[in-house]
Amino acid sequence: MLKIKSLNHIYIITFFVFVSALAFSQQDSIPAKDSVMTNKTVRQNIKTVLLFRDGWDMSPPLLLYNSDEHLKLEFDDLEGDTKNYMFTIQHCDKNWKPSDLNQFEYIEGYYDDFITDFEYSFNTSRQYTHYELVFPTENLGPKISGNYILKVFVDEPDSLYFTRRFMVVEQRVDITGDVKDATEIAERNHKQEVDFEIKATRVRIGNPYTDLYVIVTQNGRLDNAIENIQPKMVVGDKLNYDYDKEITFDGGNQFRSFDIKSLRYNTDYIDHIEKNYGEYDVYLKPDESRSYKVFKTIPDINGKLKIKTEDERNTAIEAEYVYVHFFLKYNIPLVDGDVFILGELTDWSYKDYNKMNYDYKSKGYTKTLLLKQGYYNYMYVLLPHNNPVGEVSFFEGNHSETGNEYTIWVYYHDPGKDYDELIGVTHLSSREIE
Repeated sequence: MLKIKSLNHIYIITFFVFVSALAFSQQDSIPAKDSVMTNKTVRQNIKTVLLFRDGWDMSPPLLLYNSDEHLKLEFDDLEGDTKNYMFTIQHCDKNWKPSDLNQFEYIEGYYDDFITDFEYSFNTSRQYTHYELVFPTENLGPKISGNYILKVFVDEPDSLYFTRRFMVVEQRVDITGDVKDATEIAERNHKQEVDFEIKATRVRIGNPYTDLYVIVTQNGRLDNAIENIQPKMVVGDKLNYDYDKEITFDGGNQFRSFDIKSLRYNTDYIDHIEKNYGEYDVYLKPDESRSYKVFKTIPDINGKLKIKTEDERNTAIEAEYVYVHFFLKYNIPLVDGDVFILGELTDWSYKDYNKMNYDYKSKGYTKTLLLKQGYYNYMYVLLPHNNPVGEVSFFEGNHSETGNEYTIWVYYHDPGKDYDELIGVTHLSSREIE
């Protein structure tokens, strides 16, 4: 079986980042063979899908090749029954399209396996069944490095319930770098620049301009990722990526947050809590635009979430599902784009289920999400029509002082192999928030 050893020095605070990123809505169809594979929930009864390194629920789903590490998958089925859940994996290329490899070339063991660890919720207003899987199992694991999709289905692979991205990295290069205010004077107050160097210490790269594919991501987002970055200079086995403009990101702002670990009292940013007909409704305090406000250093977890209940002992099966009501003040509806709630709580996606609706009576944007008890980060993002990249600055402002997490991903296509290897991952932070 594949063995996973410690990779603490490259683990990032951002969960997915890269992985947990864009998700399809529940109504999306199963992707075709040549489609980009994403985090996708097909069935509406599936909630709170988490995939992380076993033992650290704030880590990304990233395994070190040929080591003893494992991933842990958790999810809830709101139908509250038991199903014959199974899983398999699909190898993907650097762009998350299914690779041309046969299953025996990237799977160690059987081609699918069962998810047998489950518990029924206890003493909750909404019944659900909680499932867990520690992966790789004795029967199934990844054989090579690269991008993978974990597919969960019932009985037959065509009966797909959800998918999640994960990666296996064979750390064959060393990556060092830092994040600083943009070099360009005009951008210095609102952009952050990522400079780094790759040292090919354990791999011989014939042509780094064609054989390497480097990506930089910010927090858990993929829509603003900078891809296919070419080295500025190559000296021996060192590749320099110290650009002034090419690898810069909007700083944005600290994430907004709310805490629903307890439903017995109102925490910061909670206006009030109601219980109606056995269901909980949590109303957040009205939000407003921060685009022209002075930057404040507010601790956050860079858009992630932490599932937790303080009202009971066992979070997995005793945490409640609640309706969380968002309200963003805005005098008139926008005509050039749509407003979305963005963060891990919405899989970093721009889909119907997290698109806000304008309420003319209350003069603002509203949305209600069904969420499990915990601590959540989020922000409001404007997605212009016909533009795949969201504008954070429209509602949140844009500051170079913002604490952000950046991840550098290095893929290598060996001319002698038929797939893209992941040969390096590292994490950089723009600020350490006290």
